[in-house]
Amino acid sequence: MPRPALRLAVELDGDGAHPAAWRRAAHAPGELLTARRLARTATAAENAGFTLVTLDDSILPPASGADPVGRIGAVERAAFVAASTSVLGVAPVVATTYAEPFHVSSQVSSLDHLSAGRAGWVVGVEEDPAAARAWGRPLVEGPEARAREAHDGVRVVRDLWDSWEDDAVIRSVATSRYLDRERLHSIDFTGETYSVKGPSIVPRPPQGRPVVLARPGLVPAELTDVALVGGPTAAETGAAGEAATAAGVPLAFAEIEVALDTPRETARERIADLERYSPWEERPARLRYTGSADGLVTLLAELSERVDGVRLLPLVLDEDLSVLSRLVLPALFVRRLATRPLPGTTLRTSLGLPRPVSRFATSTAAGSGTAASTGTALVREETR
Repeated sequence: MPRPALRLAVELDGDGAHPAAWRRAAHAPGELLTARRLARTATAAENAGFTLVTLDDSILPPASGADPVGRIGAVERAAFVAASTSVLGVAPVVATTYAEPFHVSSQVSSLDHLSAGRAGWVVGVEEDPAAARAWGRPLVEGPEARAREAHDGVRVVRDLWDSWEDDAVIRSVATSRYLDRERLHSIDFTGETYSVKGPSIVPRPPQGRPVVLARPGLVPAELTDVALVGGPTAAETGAAGEAATAAGVPLAFAEIEVALDTPRETARERIADLERYSPWEERPARLRYTGSADGLVTLLAELSERVDGVRLLPLVLDEDLSVLSRLVLPALFVRRLATRPLPGTTLRTSLGLPRPVSRFATSTAAGSGTAASTGTALVREETR
């Protein structure tokens, strides 16, 4: 059977994937952090037919030196994008390395309510030791320790989303009951570095659980909805996608940095112009495409045999997003290689993912559920 059409995502952080992208932006540098600029870019992505946008983030500044760039928190930007669009999925990057999973759960759950079920979460990590100092936390050092934090964090967040059953909210004026306390559950998680008691303070999200996107090896397959895969070549990227789905992740998205020819300049000329200011460093775990719109369509057609979607990271948003909108996505839709989201659908529906049942609802039905009071406690035991 042929694979379903590709789902398309695009990264909207800053002015583009190149650190000096701001030098070619269509707006004045002072407009980068304005609501108007963010709404304009998100609307362009939605009108083009993208299923999902992602928004990168870190507690540290995104650049320094010759290319100073600022950013507003990804969750805050995602909330604005959700309110400015109607069908577009929105997935901010939120790191688990130092952030409390209880707070992450509340943030992403609130975003799902605000967007009527269009929220996702890109699981991030903080590798720079300066992030620990900024958080005021002990350093989480090494890939294994960061993966442990991500594993525990995602598990706690998912359990907190499940801690309210779907029908826990009653809102009965006649009986003066707002909640059915029997349908709120304590998650009682104890890990190596912290413990969390529940339930959440936010009712269960519209999607049940917002879509979790993560790179393979960071979060176990059973806790991931979309694996973000890559490699230096198309063949290696496709193989990584097949390996992720074989491991049990429902969907695999290829991450691709793109620099496209424009009517005035070739992609290589545009890159050379920016390289005068800063290098565009290669990432072995991420495919990079440089060239014409037709060539990108051909590449995506090749990848569509092995992955379920792509996450594009444009060189310069104001330039490449226009080419993607006019030449790349229409060609994909005509050839039925990609699909666009439909009005009134959740992000899970757009991605073909089922809505999960709360694990506590399942255990309650089996007679093993534990009711909790409406109070919530969070206890962090630092053992790092």
